[in-house]
Amino acid sequence: MWMLWKKKLISQVHTSSSGRSWCAIVIYRRSRKTSMMWKKDSKTSLMF
Repeated sequence: MWMLWKKKLISQVHTSSSGRSWCAIVIYRRSRKTSMMWKKDSKTSLMF
């Protein structure tokens, strides 16, 4: 029952433009954060 409600909520979020933009922002921020961390790691590894 809960899974069905969750699916309904997810579909509603996907159909709404605001939900889509929010998802894009979250994905963009996450990828940006990981890339920044990777850059820091590469810099430290180059130092050693």
